Amino acid sequence: MAAVSLLPDSVLLRVLALLPPCDRERAAGVCRRWRRLALDRTVWRHVDVSQRRLSSRALWQLLRQHLHAGLCTLRARGSLLSGSRQRLLSPALLTALGQRCPQLQCLSLAETDLRRIPYESIPASLSTLELRRCEIPAAWFRRSGAPPGALQHLLIHHVPAFSDQHLLAACSQHRLKTLSLWGAYRLTEPGMQRAAPYLEELQRLELRGCGAGDATVDSIGCHMKRLRVLEIVACPVSSRGLGSLKALQHLEMLCLELGEKVSLGAVIALGQALPQLRDLRVVGARLGAEVMDKIRVDLSHCSCSHSPQPPA
Repeated sequence: MAAVSLLPDSVLLRVLALLPPCDRERAAGVCRRWRRLALDRTVWRHVDVSQRRLSSRALWQLLRQHLHAGLCTLRARGSLLSGSRQRLLSPALLTALGQRCPQLQCLSLAETDLRRIPYESIPASLSTLELRRCEIPAAWFRRSGAPPGALQHLLIHHVPAFSDQHLLAACSQHRLKTLSLWGAYRLTEPGMQRAAPYLEELQRLELRGCGAGDATVDSIGCHMKRLRVLEIVACPVSSRGLGSLKALQHLEMLCLELGEKVSLGAVIALGQALPQLRDLRVVGARLGAEVMDKIRVDLSHCSCSHSPQPPA
C-alpha cells in the first residue's frame, strides 16, 4: 500500500480505468485521495458492465452516479428471459443516456430485449453499435425523416431476427465502414445484393454463417472496392465466386474457409491478384502442412496462417 501511494495521480488514474466498475467503487472507499481519483471523470470514459446481467434499475443507478458527458464506451448485458420490470433498457433510459452522455460513441449490448425500443431512442452520437444475442423489432435501423446518422461500425452477432429489411435500412441510413454479420441466417442473397450499392465506403466486412454465396461475392467485388479487411466463413461460396474478389485492390487482410466448393488453386490465384494483401488466414479442418507450405511459397508477399476454426 505504501508503494502504491507513491505513484503519481496520472498513473493511478490509468490503473483505476482498467478495473471493473465494481472495483472502482471499492477503491473509492480506501482513502480520500483514492476516492477523488476513483470518481474522476477520466476513469469513467469506458464502462464495461457486461460481466453480469443488469436490470434497468441497476443501469439507472449507474447512469446517475457515474456516467457523465465524458463517457465514450458502454458495454452491458441484459437477460432475454426476464420480465418487463427486469429489462435492461427502456426508451426513457436511452433518452437520458443520450442527453447525459453526448459523446457516447460505442454501445455494446448482449442478451438484451430491444423489441419495445424504437430505433429513434438509440443515441444519435453513436459511431459503433454492437448487438450480441439480442432481440430486435421488425422496424429498426431507420430514423424517420432524419439525415444519415453517425453510425459507422455495426456488429450483429447471433441476432436471430436480423433480416434483409434490417440490413437494407442500416446500410441506406448510415455510411458504414465496418459491417460484421455472424449467424445472420435470415439474410438472403437478393437481400445482400440490394444492400451492396450502399456499402461503397465499407472498409471491413465479416460474413459468418449467413446466406452469402457467389452472387453476394459478385456484389462485394462490384461495389465494395475500398475494403481492407474481408472475412467469409461458413458461407456457400465457390471457387467461381472468389474470382470476383480480384477487384478489391486495397484488400490487406483476407480470411477464407477452404471448403468443398473452394479449391486451393482459386485461393492462390486470388492472393496473387491482390497486390496489397499482407495477411491471409485460411480456415478448414482438412488442410495439411503440405497445403499451407504450397500457399506460402506461391504467396510469398503476405503472411499465411491456418486454423481449424475461425478466429474469435
